[in-house]
Amino acid sequence: MRDTIAAIATATGGGVGMVRLSGPQALAVAGRLFRPLNTAKTPETMPGYTGAFGRVYHGDALLDEAVLFVYHAPHSYTGEDVAELCCHGGEFVLSQVLAAAVAAGARPAEAGEYTRRALMNGRMTLTEAESVIDILAAQNTQSLRAALGAMEGALHREVLAAADTLTDCCAHISAWIDYPEEDVEEVSAPVLLTQLTGVEETLSRLEQSWQQGQLVRQGISTAIIGSANVGKSTLMNLLSGRERSIVTAIPGTTRDVIEETVRLGDLTLRLSDTAGLRQSDDPVEQLGVERSRRTLERCDLILAVFDESRPLTAEEREWLPQLSGRAAVAVYNKQDLPPVLTEEEKAEIAAVVPLSVSVSAAAGTGLARLTEAIRQTVGLAHFDPAAAVIANARQLECITAARRSLREGTEALTAGETLDAVSVCLEQSADALLTLTGRRASAEAIDKVFEQFCVGK
Repeated sequence: MRDTIAAIATATGGGVGMVRLSGPQALAVAGRLFRPLNTAKTPETMPGYTGAFGRVYHGDALLDEAVLFVYHAPHSYTGEDVAELCCHGGEFVLSQVLAAAVAAGARPAEAGEYTRRALMNGRMTLTEAESVIDILAAQNTQSLRAALGAMEGALHREVLAAADTLTDCCAHISAWIDYPEEDVEEVSAPVLLTQLTGVEETLSRLEQSWQQGQLVRQGISTAIIGSANVGKSTLMNLLSGRERSIVTAIPGTTRDVIEETVRLGDLTLRLSDTAGLRQSDDPVEQLGVERSRRTLERCDLILAVFDESRPLTAEEREWLPQLSGRAAVAVYNKQDLPPVLTEEEKAEIAAVVPLSVSVSAAAGTGLARLTEAIRQTVGLAHFDPAAAVIANARQLECITAARRSLREGTEALTAGETLDAVSVCLEQSADALLTLTGRRASAEAIDKVFEQFCVGK
């Protein structure tokens, strides 16, 4: 924390690039390589939140023109003095400016060191720091809004409120036991149980948000399945917006699982176009069908495609039961052709897959209905990205540990065990929550968080 660090803070190759300095000597280092055109200005005397146009030098060698922006501690991203040199975005130019900054007294920043300093200097909490990586990785509107909600402290506030309730309960129990001569209100088991039930409801809701959060952030793993020649590959191409899969009238054209990530409205789908589920003597097609079955087993969502212009086949009746209990949408394709699939056959499908949509993948119709059906099936129809959402495995582990200890405390209270024993469980639960927020996180836990960050952030 006593070092002054420097890094390229933007992707190279753009029109403008930035080298960021942060630390106690950030402005002094900037003064050694930046010369403002207005000689009355210097980086060390410029007010915070101001900029100056000038040139960057390495010794006496001119490197580039630049605009310097200055921020004074604690009113900066890191909470330290910060200088940002905005130059041309060429990779070589930026590397030369960074080398000049290191030669002037800075050291190269480590991955995530700027955000880590912001955390250590109290500019953000650990959950807010974790939201930074989610903002960088956002693939759609919902994932971006969820990450911004975390940065605004939605999760931190809920977790801290639950931890405060548990801490208050422990303090009340301790005061009542340790100071019987004082006028401390007696601990009422029913009142205490009501408080703990409220915390349990909060933690349960947060734990359940994990699955939704994963679908929003990482995308929905989606398998397009069906018998041969029902239009799976055509649907894949429609969703992809390009000819990703080969489409022919010959059964068994798709021999392998073809994968593509696409945006469908505010959803991100990680699509897999699978080989047609059918019996075949072709050993290559058999391998494709086996891979299709494995994809089917591990995906989040199944788009089961049926040809509405032909009757339900024996093959389809054979694999249809595999969809029972799965998140699936029945997609009736070839809506542009005369319908042959009967209402009785559709009822047979609906008994296993209740939600269905009619589309014409060839004509490109029905996408809006399919999008809404997917949103309902995976539980995102009422997803509120501004609400508190568990973002990663570390946060989930903390919530799970907190719920486990809270459950033990509640069971001890209900069983009539001593309040000392109840208090120990509640303290463990509160500790797990405070670890999630970073208030009691170990250095190793913090290191693990910042392993995901890039240099310059």
